[in-house]
Amino acid sequence: MVEQKSKPSARGTSHRDTVVRLVNVHKRFGELVVLNGVNLDLYKGETTVVIGESGSGKSVLLNHIVRLLKPDEGEVYFHDRRIDDLPDRELAEIRPRFGYLFQLSALFDSLTVRQNVGFPLVEHTKKNRKEIDEIVKRKLAMVGLNGIEEKYPAQLSGGQKKRVALARAIALDPEVVLYDEPTTGLDPPRADEINELILKLKRELGVTSVVVTHDMASAKKVADRIVMLYQGEFIFDGTAESIDDFADPRVRCFVQGVCEADVLQQLLREKGST
Repeated sequence: MVEQKSKPSARGTSHRDTVVRLVNVHKRFGELVVLNGVNLDLYKGETTVVIGESGSGKSVLLNHIVRLLKPDEGEVYFHDRRIDDLPDRELAEIRPRFGYLFQLSALFDSLTVRQNVGFPLVEHTKKNRKEIDEIVKRKLAMVGLNGIEEKYPAQLSGGQKKRVALARAIALDPEVVLYDEPTTGLDPPRADEINELILKLKRELGVTSVVVTHDMASAKKVADRIVMLYQGEFIFDGTAESIDDFADPRVRCFVQGVCEADVLQQLLREKGST
């Protein structure tokens, strides 16, 4: 039984302000079922962490939220507006309200830091060069980077690349920030710097955040809520404090490393007690 905070509904309302809603979302690639009727509400100003083993559909879920992918079946809403069926012209008006930190940062190697962070402003606004440069400096300062505007990605450390990519993700002051494995490839001190930035952006900008991660220390630090995907379905939806005591052996396997033989033994015990 999944611990539910609220039951999603395409038209209903929650006691909190729902920013994004996925309703009965299905996605398959060929014979591979990736999302199998997923329901999820994301609430204003909260950080939802999505965990699950590789191939469970976490990144695919993110891509549906920002409409980089369309569901085979189901609906996706941003506030009260359905976006999964929007034409490209209308979708272009919605996308700048989302920021996306890609797993490998996805910086443009041929552009300077200033140009990378300023890229969304050039693409989506009519601000002049001076205005863009001021915003770039402000966003870089927010992620703890100063004076590196003219460097290229190849001159940066892994942690610096992540922070530059994060500055770019928030350049347009988005309502929602999506983080795909934000601490992957970083040593523990650098990973914790990213965790602190996620908390800082929530606190100072009031953004709604979705964080995909395998790092349970990171998940527990930044999450208001954790959901776990398993074979295309949610099998846990609750708080960081409650996940350690959750009885489902599949959750315990991922979170605590209590796996394989231990899980099998518990499943056999449970079967024998029914």
